[in-house]
Parts: sequence; C-alpha cells; structure tokens
Amino acid sequence: MDAKLHPVVAISNIKNFIPVVLDNETARYVTWSELFRVHCIAFQVQEHLEPNKSPLDVSGDKAKVEEVTLWNRLDAIVLQWIYGTISTDLLQTIIKPKATAYNAWLALETLFQDNKPSRALHLQHKITNTRLENFPDMESYCREVKVLVDQLTNVDAPLSNQQLVLQLFMGLTEQYETTAAILQNKKPFPDFNEARSSLCAAESQKAHQTLHASKAAATPLQASSTKSIPQTPTTTLVVVGITLGRRFSLRNRVMAGDVVANLMAVVGDPST
Repeated sequence: MDAKLHPVVAISNIKNFIPVVLDNETARYVTWSELFRVHCIAFQVQEHLEPNKSPLDVSGDKAKVEEVTLWNRLDAIVLQWIYGTISTDLLQTIIKPKATAYNAWLALETLFQDNKPSRALHLQHKITNTRLENFPDMESYCREVKVLVDQLTNVDAPLSNQQLVLQLFMGLTEQYETTAAILQNKKPFPDFNEARSSLCAAESQKAHQTLHASKAAATPLQASSTKSIPQTPTTTLVVVGITLGRRFSLRNRVMAGDVVANLMAVVGDPST
C-alpha cells in the first residue's frame, strides 16, 4: 500500500483517539493499553505491537525495499503515538535510541506487569483506605474505586463483582448506610453499575431535600423580620422620604425632604 494512502497518515492528533495519558501515579495501564491496541487494529498497524513482524530487507528488490521503507515509516508513527500518550517520566524511562514501536510497547508492559504481588498488596491497601468523604461527589468516588479494582485485575489479583460492590459500600459515609443495606439485601446481588447508579440517585435526592429544607427554614425568618418593624406614621414617612431620595436628583431630594417634614408636622410625632 502506498504510504500516502495508508489510514495512519491521516491522524494529526493521537489524543483525539486515546484521551488517556499513561503515568506512574494513576497507573491506568489496562485502560491505556486496550485503547491503544484497538486503535492500532482500526488503523491496520496492530502488527507493529508484535515481535518479529518487520519484513526482511532484500537489497536489489525494489518492491521489497519499498515495503521495508513503508514499514519503517509506519513503525515510527506508532512509536510516536506511544510517546505522545504517556507521561514525561515514563517517556524518559523507556526511550532508547533506534527503538521500535514493539520495543516501547514491551518496555511499558514489563514496567506495569512486573512485581505483581507487591503491586497487588499496595493496591489492596489503597482501595481499603479510599473513602467517600475524600471526594467531591459520589461519581468521583465510584470512579476511583473502579480504577483501583481494574489495576488489581491487571496484576492478577481480580475482585469478584460482589467483592467490588461490598468494597464500594465500605467507603461510604453514615448517611448512605441505609441505601447500602437495602442494596446488599437485593436478590440477585446488584452489579457495580447498578450500585453506583443507586448511590448517585440517593446523593441527588439528599441534595434536593437539603435545598428544600433550607428554603423552608428561610421563609419564616423573612416573615418574622418583616413583622418586627412597627408600621407607624413616622416609619411610613421615612420610607416615603427614602424612596423619594432615591428617585430624584440632589436638588429634588432637598425638596422631597421639605415635603416629608411638612407631612410630619401635620401628622404629628406619634411618640409625643
């Protein structure tokens, strides 16, 4: 295939297709590698992630030379994709002169798959200490639990659906204990998506109830503050004066003040 016609050449920004950036902190290797693999299959370059797939260079064979040239160009593009979707720290760790896409792919796989028992122990400790109170909302909390469980799967320490959901419940605050208890007693036991949906719905309901309660509490206070001002002729005139003062110019404000003074003289001071 002509290099100009290959679908790979049409991609200008790999991050439009692979929005996940792989790094050591989040360690979302499973998500990143699956997105990358699917992308390579879609654009017909998946063989660049496999060992010993490059064509042999046969000198003098023009067709073979062109094939090797195309392969090397496509391999360089896939390598650019890898470098463009990982963190700077990871890039500095795996980059080597004259590396192929497969070299980089294998280096990342080894980096994240190596020493699985210790990684699993670290992740189990991390997920046990994940609490809803440390997140801005329920959705963020559930997402973090799911990410950690996926990482456990990546190091050959997967949790069953029931273990995942129970772990989700363990990190909840007291106000969600009733919701968690209802879900635990459901038959069949809910899967993660159902549990997350129910918890997010409970959060929305609690937020609505809190807002309604605050509005209801504010109404009697407003009524009480209005009633606390005695409606006397003097206060009425003061209000009239303030209103006139706000609506007219400085010169007219003086005239409005005189009007109010004359009215008070006619009405009289109720305090006397």
